[in-house]
Amino acid sequence: MAKEKQKMKVLSVFGTRPEAIKMAPLVKLLKKTEGIKSIVCVTAQHREMLDQVLTQFHIKPDYDLNLMKPGQTLSSITGGVLDGLTEVLKESNPDLVLVHGDTTTSMAAALAAFYQQIAIGHVEAGLRSFDMYSPFPEEMNRCLTSRMATLHFAPTESNLDNLKKEGITKNVYVVGNTVIDALMQMVREDYSFKSEALQKLNLKEGKWVLVTAHRRENLGEPLENICCAVRRLAMEHTDAHFVYPVHLNPAVRKTVFQLLGGQDRIHLIDPIEVEDMHNLMKRAFMVMTDSGGLQEEAPVLGKPIIVLRTETERPEVVAAGKAILAGVNEEEVYEAGNLLLTNAEAYKKMAQAINPYGDGHTCEKIVEIILEYGRRK
Repeated sequence: MAKEKQKMKVLSVFGTRPEAIKMAPLVKLLKKTEGIKSIVCVTAQHREMLDQVLTQFHIKPDYDLNLMKPGQTLSSITGGVLDGLTEVLKESNPDLVLVHGDTTTSMAAALAAFYQQIAIGHVEAGLRSFDMYSPFPEEMNRCLTSRMATLHFAPTESNLDNLKKEGITKNVYVVGNTVIDALMQMVREDYSFKSEALQKLNLKEGKWVLVTAHRRENLGEPLENICCAVRRLAMEHTDAHFVYPVHLNPAVRKTVFQLLGGQDRIHLIDPIEVEDMHNLMKRAFMVMTDSGGLQEEAPVLGKPIIVLRTETERPEVVAAGKAILAGVNEEEVYEAGNLLLTNAEAYKKMAQAINPYGDGHTCEKIVEIILEYGRRK
């Protein structure tokens, strides 16, 4: 019992699918680490998609706030996390609370820990778009979390520079991105897809383009423009096929199915599990996305990315030559896609550019920093 008391208690909190993917390898390593008692709390800000990842990585939470409700709002999520996590913190009494990135779960969990004067570790710290309303509410979530955090785990040097410019210079570490660790555990040459829709596709013939677009700021005209560009590319490039796992948001589905449904070589499928997504990306020719996570994952697999946003908080992937920031104008999205589908030299240059997000050992670096922090306390 005395030995147990000497262990550092680390409470990891997450609630959405992207958080879960990136936190899963870290949680699993914390569980195996001598000197750490790992505790997991999920908020279930996203229920079904979160559960898929928990199952995939064999993670059983110690606490589940089960917050997701029909018609939930940012305010209701924030309030629910604050109330629910406060009770968890009082019961578990952790030495450190780990949060990830920029979700409302992360910001509210950090605030709950701050109110209890418990140290906070921010995984994937220092990302900035410098527009407080884009992405919304993520940009403000991560800025607020940075102000409260004790340990800052920045993926890249540019993320570290962002924090320095805000006066955050203590306990900032460049460690890479945990998503690389997760990706390396899941991508396999002999992989068999779980999705029946993917099983029916012959991914070995032609150029397969993975498309995802669902961000809040892209709803309406921007998403319509993206769909029109994809439709033009499919009509003009008979050797190209487009597979689009369509988000469950009704506003996304209405636009996408209206503009892309029934089109030759455009395959609209339901959202897929994370392992299917990573292995689909491995087999894709290129990726067109407004997702932050895919901007980090595709470079590891050597896949050029067309970013369907007007700005990105991951500028290093553009600077490294792995991505084109195409915006949401139909003509510009079309031109970016057309370039990669027709210009072999441009494609090769992007595919072979150096990945800026680390070597797959990010979780090991984070755990060692946490242990050292525990020894200093």
